[in-house]
Amino acid sequence: MTNHWVDIKNADVVMVMGGNPAEAHPCGFKWVIEAKIKNKAKLVVVDPRFTRTAAVADVYAPIRAGTDIAFLAGLANYLLQKDLVQHEYVKAYTNASYVVREDYGFSDGLFTGYDEAKRSYDKTTWAYELDEKGFAKVDETLQHPRSVYQLLKAHFARYTPEKVEEICGTPRAQFLKICELVGTTR
Repeated sequence: MTNHWVDIKNADVVMVMGGNPAEAHPCGFKWVIEAKIKNKAKLVVVDPRFTRTAAVADVYAPIRAGTDIAFLAGLANYLLQKDLVQHEYVKAYTNASYVVREDYGFSDGLFTGYDEAKRSYDKTTWAYELDEKGFAKVDETLQHPRSVYQLLKAHFARYTPEKVEEICGTPRAQFLKICELVGTTR
């Protein structure tokens, strides 16, 4: 969690993954309930177990233990493909508009620079492309094929709802319902 508990009362959607705050943090969880009452906020719980938090959720989605990253990658793919992104925020507060070097790549599950003998990476190719003054090149439109934004879209594109269901065991309909809910917050 990146915010203070009390900030949750302002939420429109609260997603809990891999935790049970209704039981483990009841004093903090009251803010989730307040958001549900005052804001009509939706509570989404993604967890292998049906917990007390899941019992008060608007949407509960079962997931196989250890597959959270695939679930989140699928969520990211959905939001990116449907363009449910706050572009102004992304441009101002992330590196999404930066252009990555031309020799960067990802293939067969490995990024460029992998040394099989050492089982480690030389991350030189992962750097940004620099302009004549030595500053990172930026594409404010986010359309450059090597912008971090476009590379992110390409990287997550394989995490389709079908792939998420296969990896996570989360029913496709439940996954899409969560994606749609999260997409309303852009």
